[in-house]
Amino acid sequence: MKFNRRGALHLAAGLLSASLFAAPLAAQEIKVSHQWKANSDGRDVAARLFIDEVNKKDPSLKFRIYPSSSLGIKPVAQLDALQNGTLEMAIFPMSYAVGKAKEFSGVILPGAIPNLDFAMRLKKTPYYQKIQQLSEKNGFRIITWWWTPGGFATKNKLITGPASVSGEKMRAADPTFESMLKAAGASVSAMASSEIYSALQSGVLTGALTSAETFVSGRLYEQTKMATVPGDQTLWMLLQPLVMSNQAYAKLTPAQKKIFEEAADKSDAFFLAEQRKAVDEMVAAYKKAGGQTHVLSKAEFDQWIELAKKTAYPEYAAISPLAKSILEDLQKAK
Repeated sequence: MKFNRRGALHLAAGLLSASLFAAPLAAQEIKVSHQWKANSDGRDVAARLFIDEVNKKDPSLKFRIYPSSSLGIKPVAQLDALQNGTLEMAIFPMSYAVGKAKEFSGVILPGAIPNLDFAMRLKKTPYYQKIQQLSEKNGFRIITWWWTPGGFATKNKLITGPASVSGEKMRAADPTFESMLKAAGASVSAMASSEIYSALQSGVLTGALTSAETFVSGRLYEQTKMATVPGDQTLWMLLQPLVMSNQAYAKLTPAQKKIFEEAADKSDAFFLAEQRKAVDEMVAAYKKAGGQTHVLSKAEFDQWIELAKKTAYPEYAAISPLAKSILEDLQKAK
């Protein structure tokens, strides 16, 4: 048989390309992107703990964290980067994915996840499995189970029951939450939490809902003086986990996937303790800045839930059968 040099070169190039595409993740740098400050925000600290735990058992995996959006990818756009494989991992507020699939509002429905203990009990339940499947369908996998309690803060008045937001210009981080606020008389603006400070400074916002962690690390107490902080029953709770692109996760060996799971469990326990402290730190930060804090009374919380049952909940359930079942799972878990 006559040797065909050109054909051999094409074959060799094809094999090289295939081998590069299928290269194990250990041969690449695993980029981890997020929007918060390094070494101070609990999400960054917990990510570093996760990486340390992984590297104790597999030092061949090389990670690099890009805090404060330093990779040049905006917070919401991280999902596009995960989907197309240009980003391996991110700390991703899951409500930012509602533009891709509205069912993701199930991770922030007002009052549906009332406290951290309830949130942690959801792990490995049908609710967890459906959120995981929804994520994988949209190009990424949930690695950790990090929940952040949050609250309200405004420039001039304490937020109590629904009537108290009337006339406020608010940010809430989710369309169904926004629907509830609008029904109570507020106007709303959608933006990433990293944009809240400048929006308050410029007057685009007069108040915001976000995590206790962000109120402190983002110094929002400099622009707002009246804060309604998380209590035993929290209206605003958001899943903000460490996630991984499907492409990157598929390159992990079974042993590495097990290592990731074990590291995630340790980071979850650490993050839970950090979030309990974050609430206390939010209170302390506002008091130090000369502000005032409030915890929703049961009557106030119940007023918000009644409004949510007329607005956010039915709006969410109407999205799809999956959304309806996710809401039912949350209600059954109580």
